[in-house]
Amino acid sequence: MTRPLRLVAVSGGLQRPSKAAALAEHLMDLIADEVLCEQRLVELGQLAPQLAGAVWRSQLPETVERELAAVEQADIVVVATPVYRGSYTGLFKHFFDFIDQDALIDKPVLLAATGGSERHALMIDHQLRPLFSFFQARTLPLGVYATDKDFLDYRLQDEALIQRATLAVQRALPLIALTRHARPATTQELAAA
Repeated sequence: MTRPLRLVAVSGGLQRPSKAAALAEHLMDLIADEVLCEQRLVELGQLAPQLAGAVWRSQLPETVERELAAVEQADIVVVATPVYRGSYTGLFKHFFDFIDQDALIDKPVLLAATGGSERHALMIDHQLRPLFSFFQARTLPLGVYATDKDFLDYRLQDEALIQRATLAVQRALPLIALTRHARPATTQELAAA
């Protein structure tokens, strides 16, 4: 029996509710509709007080360490961040500075961002994609960028954006399938076989 894939989304949103978190959850749900997976959302805004003062990973409290480990152990990662001054938030970068540089090698990462207008839509390709290239992750072909007008009460309501999100997930499925086949079996799976 195949275990569910571990799907972890990281939202760089600093507030709750957050459009970045809403977009991340929407993308996770689309993936979960296609692939058996366990979902987990990491909200950096909730971790900010515990994360912001740390310089070394050893200084982080257990709550932050658990979230870092969840990302490192994920089979699929979704990242969504608000655009702040043309890039991701500093807290988003600070969190990923603590991720082991080899932990995301070959993992599929779906990139998403939210912003006040369309002007920052290329942030996904100019900021997020290079960050995850450093980690040697498999950034998925289509990113998803949403503006304030695409949401109603923190839910996606723009049909064109909903279709793009669906297309991004559909285009990601072949890479996600490769992840399932490339993933080594756990000891529990081997024992059950």
